Amino acid sequence: MPVRRTLVRPEASGGDRETVAVACSGGADSLALASATVFEGHKLGLRVVGVTVDHGLQPGSADQADRVVAQLAAMGVDETLTARVEVDAASGLGPEAAAREARYAVLEQVAEHLGARHVLLGHTLDDQAETVLLGLTRGSGGRSLQGMRPAFGVFARPLLGVRRADTVTACLVEGLEAWDDPHNSDPGYTRVRVRERVLPVLEDELGPGIAEALARTADQLRDDTALLDVLTDRALAHVRRDGGLHLETLRDEPPSIRHRVLRRAALDAGAPPSELTREHVLAVDELIVGWRGQKWIDLPGPLRALRRDGVLEIVCVPLG
Repeated sequence: MPVRRTLVRPEASGGDRETVAVACSGGADSLALASATVFEGHKLGLRVVGVTVDHGLQPGSADQADRVVAQLAAMGVDETLTARVEVDAASGLGPEAAAREARYAVLEQVAEHLGARHVLLGHTLDDQAETVLLGLTRGSGGRSLQGMRPAFGVFARPLLGVRRADTVTACLVEGLEAWDDPHNSDPGYTRVRVRERVLPVLEDELGPGIAEALARTADQLRDDTALLDVLTDRALAHVRRDGGLHLETLRDEPPSIRHRVLRRAALDAGAPPSELTREHVLAVDELIVGWRGQKWIDLPGPLRALRRDGVLEIVCVPLG
């Protein structure tokens, strides 16, 4: 079965029975992942904990969490755990992003509490394709186009090579009743429109395999980005001086590296990642390669980039 074949198999820790947690909403993807983890994990001697997060965003969410717990217990997990989170609607992130941030934060706490080496997430190849396409339409650059990472921190996504249809089939074969989240069919969400309208049109007009091609692009860009990150680290260490970045040395770097160094320096100085745009980075770059006497560049933070004594400085701007 595709879901079981692609399951991440954590290395045995060689002492106490190792714990792996599975985040499960009750949808086909996470339900199939939980079942596969029990099947494969118990053969490996792992302790499997099923975790469901109640965001409290829909009527009856607590009842749905109870149903998921019952399903997890029935499939044989060693322990179930429910976490309720408060989604900060005033965070400015939007409901999806705010819920995701709250969910990941509580799952990290759960992993620490359980001593779990991994928290498995049920994102599929279809989710990856949607993420890459959304990044492409936003003009977000290579980092966005590399999509979701297979693993980061305590989290792992073992189903990124599995189609959503395969998880639905797995649930049907195993007699698992998957929950259809109303949010997943609400056209008010951009991702839903991409899933139900945009990708089907691309498949019809360009032929099958669009989702696989987008996911394959993400894999290739992830390798490229990893190399660029290494080169950026080296360049940043090379140009860094007390108080800033050496202008002459930085000017000699290739634009792709120089721009990444500038972005990294701004983030290190406290610029919010969601507010720091490519336009900001290019404007700061003009202080290096196109300086015409301009005094400074204002950045979110609030910060200010300026030239001083052969060094590019990024400094805080006093409020008021």
